[in-house]
Amino acid sequence: MPELRLNLITREWVIIATERAKRPEDFKILASKKDTPHYVGTCPFCPGNEVKTPGELLRVSAGNGWKVRVVPNKFSAVSHSGKKERKIEGFRRSITAVGVHEVIIESPLHNTNPALLSLEQMEEVVRAYKNRFLEAYSDQRVEHVIIFKNHGEGAGTSLEHPHSQLIGTPVTPIQFRDRLEAAAHFFDDTGECLMCMLAKKEKEEEVRIIAENEYFLSFVPYAALSPFHT
Repeated sequence: MPELRLNLITREWVIIATERAKRPEDFKILASKKDTPHYVGTCPFCPGNEVKTPGELLRVSAGNGWKVRVVPNKFSAVSHSGKKERKIEGFRRSITAVGVHEVIIESPLHNTNPALLSLEQMEEVVRAYKNRFLEAYSDQRVEHVIIFKNHGEGAGTSLEHPHSQLIGTPVTPIQFRDRLEAAAHFFDDTGECLMCMLAKKEKEEEVRIIAENEYFLSFVPYAALSPFHT
């Protein structure tokens, strides 16, 4: 029987209908596969085409080449220059869209993705994430930083070369603020850290854990918000 579960982080009720999981064709993509080369001459993220991107913010070198590069987003969603200014005009509220928008180029190879990267290469990518994440918060205009990745045409990716994006905005999204408030309410009610409690319980049950090591824990939430939510 379907069940409604409460996601403690988002405070949303989620329908868990296990019977619907019997329809694997829902996730089957009928598309012809194409062979992608490791280098594409027109790709601005491929080695040798570095002049096609804005100046580097970070480079992880490898001999005469590189492993990871970080550059400003050429088509930034926010302005890298200018002051953060709020405006109130009657019932209208606005703020200048200033902040940080960067591209993390995850590999010199055009035809790979994080699932195929070596552990060493993935470590370099995560270190780049951390480096740029902390650097973005040093910008006094930035209130919130998020790192995200769109993979494939279906996710809206315009360039297939493996990359992630980092964006720092002058406001904190309401979804994030709601989660902070949910964690604060949980602490007020129980005296426990919400995330610590969830991690502890998932490790005890060992039902939804995907992977675990000394530094990371990955699991499917009890009240997952979407298929493949981890």
